[in-house]
Amino acid sequence: MTRTFQAIIWDFGGVFTSSPFEAFNRYEAAAGLPVDFIRTVNSVNPLENAWAKLEQSHVDADGFDELFRIEANALGHDVRGRDILGLLSGNLRPSVVHALKVCKTKGKVGCITNNAPIGKGASMTQDDAKAKEIAAVFDQFDHLIESSKLGIRKPDPRIYALMCEALDVDPKACVYLDDLGINLKPARDMGMATIKVTGEEQLITDLEALTGYALR
Repeated sequence: MTRTFQAIIWDFGGVFTSSPFEAFNRYEAAAGLPVDFIRTVNSVNPLENAWAKLEQSHVDADGFDELFRIEANALGHDVRGRDILGLLSGNLRPSVVHALKVCKTKGKVGCITNNAPIGKGASMTQDDAKAKEIAAVFDQFDHLIESSKLGIRKPDPRIYALMCEALDVDPKACVYLDDLGINLKPARDMGMATIKVTGEEQLITDLEALTGYALR
């Protein structure tokens, strides 16, 4: 039996767009780096490292470039942070955008994105056409929280509470989707139903099963 939900709350990168991890792996292969090296750098000291500072606007692109390079060198490889910034903006997944439109007819929709103060708008892309396309998706949310503007980032529990407050919903009546397990735990602890996104088709299948919505 499916539950009745007041809101569907979404992550953005790796959910509405192709995962930056895919771009990271392509970069690693081309540069002769170990697989998942970039994710390894970002997972060391995850609350205070270069990545964390960037997503809270504690450093700009130049600061990230320097700090990330220091962290990468400490793990044995020289990688510029600026190279990584160019890999962050993926391509939209049309079926997920359609699912958002359906969910919006059923209740409230929100987005919590850990992003950086780079590029054109929340999407972090340098491409005008892509920025416009992604901005049209952001415009559909009833409320949007960007870590780079708020100054706190997932998995800080406060960011999920702020979304529920803004939407005026009970966390126990929400679904939260994210491609990172570490970001799902605080939502789950608040009582939200959670979906870990590993791909486009899996997302649609799991959200349909949980909500009973026809998303295709």
